[in-house]
Amino acid sequence: MNTSVNTETKPTRFRTPSFGVQVLIGLVLGVVLGLVARSIGADGVDATTGEVDPNWLTETLSTIGGTFVTLLRAVVPPLVFLAIVASIANLRDVTGAARLAWRTLAWFAITALIAVVIGIVLGLVLQPGDHTSVTSDAASAPSTTGSWLDFLTGLVPANVLGLEGYDNGDGSVGFSFNVLQILVVSIAVGIATLKVGEAADAFLGFVRSALAVVQKVLWWIILLAPVATVGLLGNAVASYGWDALGSLGMFTVAVYAGLALVVAGVYPALLRIHGLSVRQFFSGAWPAISLAFVSRSSIGTMPVTESVTERNLGVPRSYASFAVPLGATTKMDGCASIYPAISAIFVAQFFGLDLSVTDYLLIAFVSVIGSAATAGVTGATVMLTLTLSTLGLPLEGVGLLLAIDPILDMGRTAVNVAGQALVPTIVAKREGILDQATYDAPRGRDAWREDVDATREPAPALA
Repeated sequence: MNTSVNTETKPTRFRTPSFGVQVLIGLVLGVVLGLVARSIGADGVDATTGEVDPNWLTETLSTIGGTFVTLLRAVVPPLVFLAIVASIANLRDVTGAARLAWRTLAWFAITALIAVVIGIVLGLVLQPGDHTSVTSDAASAPSTTGSWLDFLTGLVPANVLGLEGYDNGDGSVGFSFNVLQILVVSIAVGIATLKVGEAADAFLGFVRSALAVVQKVLWWIILLAPVATVGLLGNAVASYGWDALGSLGMFTVAVYAGLALVVAGVYPALLRIHGLSVRQFFSGAWPAISLAFVSRSSIGTMPVTESVTERNLGVPRSYASFAVPLGATTKMDGCASIYPAISAIFVAQFFGLDLSVTDYLLIAFVSVIGSAATAGVTGATVMLTLTLSTLGLPLEGVGLLLAIDPILDMGRTAVNVAGQALVPTIVAKREGILDQATYDAPRGRDAWREDVDATREPAPALA
């Protein structure tokens, strides 16, 4: 009798780290390689332009990070248009859609007001403009500025694509997309789709299909985020090091202290008030927050933000598909509230100018009403210059802060995205439409996954 036993074992499958862990690994590698690149030093100085030539490692890191940002920017125009049109059309299936929209905007304003008050208080207490070693030689007016007239006229689309031309300075003409104008066009088309009714079903079907295709392409780009993290952070460390941070140390501390107070104080307080677990929120929203920190783009992070808001936080797809894209273009607690408030106070203190109570009220007004000027892309120069011009402060002050803007922008964008996931969660909870079982469910190994089916509701619990 054959009593042999098959002792063959299955080969152990290698499990790659989760997306969040991959990003963290990229952060560490980025800092290490950035320090190595900085220690190597520059290759020399260009005799023609006088600019420093970066070494091969810095150039490599810059290329890797820059390519990722360029890819994100490439998909922004179709993504914004399709997402906004589809999300507005989805509201016809939502009971009390108008009430949801207004309450969403109200909470956007409430959290922005809280954030700007924190920024003003920190600016007055820490006085970053009086505690800096940066000299007036660094002051220079930015090439891109913002004013209320420019902001209001900018709302009027020059063409359906929101396409704008600009002079490259060498006789050639370049083109860029005005995201704010694309937002206006997409809102108008979305409302028209609702008004037309059944006759627009074919168009709406095309929009949803096109959105699925664009999201698929964007997911491929997002998968590069861990590698891009190495390039983006490494280049920032190699290019700026600690010298710029040292000269603007108190300003940096003030900005990150404000961001920390909002994300670790205000947001948890709002969650607890509404009976929601703070740990569950941040564990669910972490994939979007970490990607935002790396990419410095709310719009580029938008698909991940929407995915985690639905699948991890339990917000209904029909509402999240409206609230998240809207927040990605207008909800900017970091870029449009904390940062311009502290920056305006810094510039006033640096140039020895006194701000009145009216000026502080104007800072709050600009932050709450004018945040759409940032339009969800990288950088907050437009919002900053809009604030400075409203207060009558020297725009040359912007040049003092540009040296460390990429480092600050990482934290600002992470807070932006955290707020863009928070508000829909709170509104859904208040309206009684939040799936509490999904919100409270244990987090899986990957707290996000790809989903391009724009018509199917999420599963009631996280797989």
